Amino acid sequence: MTEAHHQTPALFRNPSTLTSLHQLEAVQAIAGESVRSNARRVIKSWSGYRPTPLHRLSALATELGVGEIWCKDESGRFGLGSFKALGGAFALFCLLRDYVVERTGAEPPTVEDLESRKYSGVTRGFTVACATAGNHGRSVAWGAQRFGCRCVIFVSENVSHFRREAIAQYGAEVIEVQGSYDDSVREAARRSAEGGWTVISDTSYPGYTRIPKLVMQGYTAMVEEAFAQLPPSHTPTHIFAQAGVGGMAATILATAAARFGPDRPTFITVEPTKAACLYSSAIEGRPFTVRGALDTIMGALACGEVSLLAWDILHAGSDWFMVIDDADALRAMKKLAMPSGKDPVIISGESGGAGLAAVLCALRNERWRMQLGLNSVSRILLFGSEGATDPDLYAKIIGSPDV
Repeated sequence: MTEAHHQTPALFRNPSTLTSLHQLEAVQAIAGESVRSNARRVIKSWSGYRPTPLHRLSALATELGVGEIWCKDESGRFGLGSFKALGGAFALFCLLRDYVVERTGAEPPTVEDLESRKYSGVTRGFTVACATAGNHGRSVAWGAQRFGCRCVIFVSENVSHFRREAIAQYGAEVIEVQGSYDDSVREAARRSAEGGWTVISDTSYPGYTRIPKLVMQGYTAMVEEAFAQLPPSHTPTHIFAQAGVGGMAATILATAAARFGPDRPTFITVEPTKAACLYSSAIEGRPFTVRGALDTIMGALACGEVSLLAWDILHAGSDWFMVIDDADALRAMKKLAMPSGKDPVIISGESGGAGLAAVLCALRNERWRMQLGLNSVSRILLFGSEGATDPDLYAKIIGSPDV
């Protein structure tokens, strides 16, 4: 039995990786061409949509001895501060669209129909719920306010007051659950079953996969933007993607596999040392639950149980699994906030810079650098998944001389 917690960074090569990943049904269900096209079309029609920037960090690449570093900056996504704005709200739109058709027999409503409250008499009877560490719940609450339905959000006791208020401002009821994020997931499922509410979760489990699949399909819009923003002939050689339950990482991998087939970039899944459920699962060769407090500054990644949909994709396609410690995450935040040369400033939260943290960690270790094939011609793609979603905490970290 593998250890659940790792006190130091670690790297594990996945023995199960398939070169034919793009042919997997799970990959096509999340990121097939028609699926990606539909999600992109819907999300582009939301009022306020605009692509988030993809920044080239040339000075940092030179400093670290690699060819290129690109970072997709999700801090401004719909004013919500994270990529999660895409997933929860997209799933909610799809569910409400089906609900209106079922209740009225009308043609499927458009985004404009729901945003204008054309069917408010129907949608007011629909209640959505979810558990969150902050960002996913904010997306679901924002979507519920935008499309006109009731929303209940469950948070663990460790979720900060600011993040709770950021959810409540969209009219959601916020309920605290004692314990971890995984405890809040279970409580959301229990209370929703009692109340007849629809759970919009970004994690899947036996018997619950349709809605998390919709959430992941929404995330493909971010990945599609990133690949479209890269200059011609600058396809990345490496992607470092942070993971909690694995939904974002699996979507990035699935989209890369669907677009590039066997020529997809080398993929590294990144987790905190004390919440490494995917790393531990990779070693075990099956879903593995990490117990305990999951005590990490990377709150959005503090998850002890894998999403089964994400696991199916990452187990089959992630080339490496890596765990990093909080010190690396804090260093990455500072690197992005106070860049070298003419690189742009990127405001990244504690979890948002975890991909860069893994790069910094790997490049300090000569053996890891060689194993991962990182060199002067490597083109690295990162996803800055969140901005300063807790501004007070962000200010303390960036202003601390100890980081």
